[in-house]
Amino acid sequence: MIKEHSLVVLTESIARANLVVGDVGVVVHVHQEGKAFEIEFLALDGNTLAVETLTANQVRAATNRDIPHVRQARVA
Repeated sequence: MIKEHSLVVLTESIARANLVVGDVGVVVHVHQEGKAFEIEFLALDGNTLAVETLTANQVRAATNRDIPHVRQARVA
């Protein structure tokens, strides 16, 4: 189960927020016992790029086999 402060990986792009599959975020709130999550996406300098409420099928828990990858964020 995904808990608050867990790292998650997007499984579906969110165009309105300029987020793409594979982007990594941090869970800041769990809704309805894991049916949805409030997720914060950060730049490497710590600035918030987006905060989105996403359903459980739009993210997955990050694992110890995942490798982070850097891309330039588009400014909305």
